[in-house]
Amino acid sequence: MKVFEEKQGNIFRLLSEAISEGIIIVNDKQEIVASNGAANEMFGYKDDELLGKQLNLLIPKDYHKKHKGHFEEFIDHSGVRQMGHGRDIFGLRKDGVVFPVEAGLNPFMIYETQYVMALVSDITIRKNQEREIREFNESLEQKIEKRTKELHSTILELKEEVIKRKEAENKIKESLQKERELNELKTKFLSLVSHEFKTPLSGILTSVTLAGKYTLTEQQEKREKHLKTIQSKVKYLNNILSDFLSIERIESGKATYKFSTFPLSKVINEVIYDANMLLKAGQKINYPQDIDDIVVNFDEKILELILTNLINNAIKYSPENSTIDVSVKLKGDKLSISIQDEGMGIPKKEQKFIFNRYFRAENALLDQGTGIGLNIVKSHLENVGGTITFTSEENKGSTFTVEFPLI
Repeated sequence: MKVFEEKQGNIFRLLSEAISEGIIIVNDKQEIVASNGAANEMFGYKDDELLGKQLNLLIPKDYHKKHKGHFEEFIDHSGVRQMGHGRDIFGLRKDGVVFPVEAGLNPFMIYETQYVMALVSDITIRKNQEREIREFNESLEQKIEKRTKELHSTILELKEEVIKRKEAENKIKESLQKERELNELKTKFLSLVSHEFKTPLSGILTSVTLAGKYTLTEQQEKREKHLKTIQSKVKYLNNILSDFLSIERIESGKATYKFSTFPLSKVINEVIYDANMLLKAGQKINYPQDIDDIVVNFDEKILELILTNLINNAIKYSPENSTIDVSVKLKGDKLSISIQDEGMGIPKKEQKFIFNRYFRAENALLDQGTGIGLNIVKSHLENVGGTITFTSEENKGSTFTVEFPLI
């Protein structure tokens, strides 16, 4: 050390003092053999105060053990390199303050003695700037994340708003469509009522006029013929009015059902008896077999309405000399009643509309009818847990089947 100081001292001081970085030179025993003014000032020591001291003096105590291993490894594999590459290193000032440093190591030989020159820089300012940048970036990332969430939330709100507007738009379109359909139904209804009421009223007026002309006793048979026509037309008008009242009750939710226990044969007998008065020439109704013991718990008036509608339709849309079969089947706790005719049938393309209100198939437009009977039947059955289905083939006939719980 003494030899180095004597022969190199002046040259070292001249060169080292011109450099802003701290320079510390240690021998292979990690003893400090030289330091420049920048290094002394950096670590808080006076000139020459570090000479002969161990390098550990300038290293925080927590890093002593690691530093010894690193230094020995560096001596074994000497070469110019950056100290602590890939990790933070720290220096220790005389006053105990620890600060971040960056050091470049340069090994060299003088008089067969190994030395290491460390070029040390205080990077406190740089580290503070890095920390500030890191904190700024973290803050920025948090703000971006927050804004992203807010943006995502806004997008979701906008999507919900779009959905709501579309729903509102669809509702408006649906309301307009329903309004158009309602206007069409009103027009159709007025035309229908006008036609359906006008025809029987004209018949009644004609029969009344003709009956008034038959004043003689021997003309009683002719009077009775016209009186039956009047009765038939009045009953037809009464049925139409009953259908319209049923629609109004169903739509307003005022439809009520009075359930009672009664023999099925009672209702079927009454319906078929009344239907016989409407039969065309050669038509007949086959009465269902083995129903005398069947008892149901149902609304008697509604069941009568349902069967009357279906049997009267079978008569109306079937030709002369045809047969209408009424059959009854028990299916567990349910009852099934079918009415089969040999009539004109329903065109396949129109079958899906058959239960729509006021709908009448093309091949039935010339026959009297309101197009509301099947709609009423279906509505009543659905209200009491029943169903109505049908099969039909044009020009061959139709079979309508109603099914409902016995109790």
